[in-house]
Amino acid sequence: MNSATIEIIGYLGSALVLVSFLMASVVKLRIVNTVGSLIFAVYALIIHSYPTALMNVCLVLINLYYLWKLRNKEPNYRLLPLSPQEGFVRFFMERHAADITALFPQRVREAAALNRAYLVCHGEEPAGLLLGKLQEGVLDIALDYSTPTYRDSSVGRYLLAHLPADEIRLLRYADPEAGHLDYLQKMGYTERDGVYERSL
Repeated sequence: MNSATIEIIGYLGSALVLVSFLMASVVKLRIVNTVGSLIFAVYALIIHSYPTALMNVCLVLINLYYLWKLRNKEPNYRLLPLSPQEGFVRFFMERHAADITALFPQRVREAAALNRAYLVCHGEEPAGLLLGKLQEGVLDIALDYSTPTYRDSSVGRYLLAHLPADEIRLLRYADPEAGHLDYLQKMGYTERDGVYERSL
């Protein structure tokens, strides 16, 4: 292996470690940091810098441990059923308007047409919002949004486990954005004529 290739490996590992700290999602931060630390550990072994290699291997193990904890620990979430017209729902929508519009450009609707809002909080911090219209046990979803910090599907899993099943028997999501399809499939939705459905 020539010296230029070795240098590229070192720069790649360093770049990934640095980029990981720019990520809002804790899960993504740890995943990218793990990959960067692993690459940098390989680089350190190639140049025989064993203390640096040991430190990066330890970082990999630490990241894997916390990823395991995040995966297996029930988040400290709470579900708050609200009216779509309530001031805090409007405040949350305005606070995250740019992100919501970027992710769901076709789904920003007038709240007056909706009759259900479910806010998920992590401790005292709002983490996600589900808006929709409920009719005869079917909730037509207008918006299913998580803030960047909690965009790891944990809010979605919590919602599915804690939505009031006595009222809602079916979730329905029509014409989803291409970037939202992986999430819907991960949450167990099935497609039927362009509409994704999920029973509770």
